[in-house]
Amino acid sequence: MQDSIIHNTHFIKSLAHELGFSFCGISKAEFLEEEAPRLEAWLTRGYQGKMSYLENYFDKRLDPRLLVPNAQSVISLVYNYYPKKNLGAGDDKLKIAKYAYGEDYHVVVKDILKVFLDRLRESLGDINGRAFVDSAPVLERPWAAKSGVGWIGKNSLLLNRSIGSFFFLAELILDLELEPDGPIKDFCGDCTACMDACPTDAISEPYVVDGSKCISYFTIELKEEIPAAVKGKFENWIFGCDICQDVCPWNRFSKPHSEPRFQPHQDIDKMTTADWKEITEEVFDRVFKNSALKRSKFSGLKRNISFVTDPLLS
Repeated sequence: MQDSIIHNTHFIKSLAHELGFSFCGISKAEFLEEEAPRLEAWLTRGYQGKMSYLENYFDKRLDPRLLVPNAQSVISLVYNYYPKKNLGAGDDKLKIAKYAYGEDYHVVVKDILKVFLDRLRESLGDINGRAFVDSAPVLERPWAAKSGVGWIGKNSLLLNRSIGSFFFLAELILDLELEPDGPIKDFCGDCTACMDACPTDAISEPYVVDGSKCISYFTIELKEEIPAAVKGKFENWIFGCDICQDVCPWNRFSKPHSEPRFQPHQDIDKMTTADWKEITEEVFDRVFKNSALKRSKFSGLKRNISFVTDPLLS
């Protein structure tokens, strides 16, 4: 039995590497006891802002066995998205988060996970499992930290000593017993670069982010008018924000990805501030057809651009 567990574990990690994942860690599927009070306190403080969906399925977020019957293992996977070129370089350029340069990661990584599951079933038999990419009530970062693929940094993102933090997390929850990995130590030390750099003071304390103050929240999740109180604090970010990652010392180890579907549309890098301000819905649909920018919709992107570029808007 133990030999089978070890064999299956090695096979899964080898397959993860073959399919392009940078790291793969495994945890036993169980109730995340330490996370329960943290999640409750975070919600009680109202740090979810208008993201009311985060208040749903509290128990399922903490116990993967409620998502997959008889779940035995949680496989945490890291998929790199660090681009070869920073499209937001230059103080005058309007910026979008690096993860949104190419095709929507939900679709790209989910496609790879479907292949992953199919290959597992071909080799290991009838496995019951589900794949997750920033979807459904799964606490990705705690599971990834538990599996040792990184540690949760002071900006609440998962950090890895080899490639920093510009990567997507994905999970496979399976009813297959595997050899679990363990967590690694926290390598943030005394560094507060992310906290010091955040222009909206969203990192309220080390390891805790007030989601309702984050630039990503304002430019993506918030569907209302952006509060005047944060006018002038966006540093030209019109979709998402990479500030706390760009200043993190561990991201000096980031390496360019090799995923063709994450390559940016050729027109994005050419866009000037004037082009962004004058963007039409037709251009938006063409350039960002398969992009995560679709989440903000055309109207939301126009709102963000106006908020950043219009000195009279309040």
